[in-house]
Parts: sequence; C-alpha cells; structure tokens
Amino acid sequence: MNPDKKIILDELLERVNSSPFVLVVEYTGMTVPEFSELRTRLADNGAECHVAKNTYMKKALIEAGLPDTGDKLVGQTAFITGEADVAAAAKVLKSFEKEFKKPAIKLGILDGDILDEAQVKAIAELPSREVLLATLLSTINAPASKLVRTINEPASSLARVIQAKFPSED
Repeated sequence: MNPDKKIILDELLERVNSSPFVLVVEYTGMTVPEFSELRTRLADNGAECHVAKNTYMKKALIEAGLPDTGDKLVGQTAFITGEADVAAAAKVLKSFEKEFKKPAIKLGILDGDILDEAQVKAIAELPSREVLLATLLSTINAPASKLVRTINEPASSLARVIQAKFPSED
C-alpha cells in the first residue's frame, strides 16, 4: 500500500476509534461558506466534520470492527465524529439541514449499530445530556424524599399537637 494512503487510513482509523459515533452526510451542493459554518457549529458542540474518500472510510470502519455500511458510502460524503454527545451533533445536523436544506443525513453508527436517517433525527430530538441526567436524578431522589417526609411526619404531627395543646405565650 502506498505510504500516503496508509497515513490517511491510520488517521481515519484513529478518529473512528476515538469517537463513540460516526455520522455520515451527503454534502453535494453546499457552498464553502456553508460547509465552514457547519464545521464551526459542530466544533462548538464537540464534534468534527471531515471529508475523506469513501473507500478509505470503508476500510477504516472495517478495521475498527464497525458494521459494514454496504452501498451507503457513495457520492460526496462527509464524516462527523466527536468525543462527546452524539445528540448534540445530531441536533446541529438537523437544524442545519432545516435552515440550509443541506447536508442530507445518510446514516449513523452508534455503539456498533447502523442508524438510518430517521433514527439519527430521533436522536436529535432527545433532550440534552444535562437535562436527561437531571431527570434521572430527580426520578432517583423522589422515593428517598418521600421516605424522609413519611418518617418525619409522626414527629411533626406530635409537635403540632403539643403546640395546639400548650400554645406558647410570646
């Protein structure tokens, strides 16, 4: 293999291995300023957008042990990876597509599974990670709070009875 190709493949493999997700978009018809804006918005949300030859990316995905994308990697495709929240990157893609009518989401790979366009857009509809964690925490805390109130109620009731029977003379 050509040493230059090997360097490109190694870089793609490193990106794929270090990212919990890969989103694939078709960027045909996008202008350079639009593409730059997309990259900026993704970067603000902890993701990166890269353009690579489809054959190189297929090889990198296979070497990373990810599922075969079949014939989905055709045309002008860009690959989004990140180190954090897939929902944030999906939200950026969905809002950008709504605003500019481009890029078209082709597929995603998350936890070793291939996601279609509808599934990637469904992920974009999820609340942010912080909101999900707060909801989970409140769900976990609710029974404990109820238990504490139940345990404290007899003492509180006794204190109210004593206060009613022997009012303080302030």
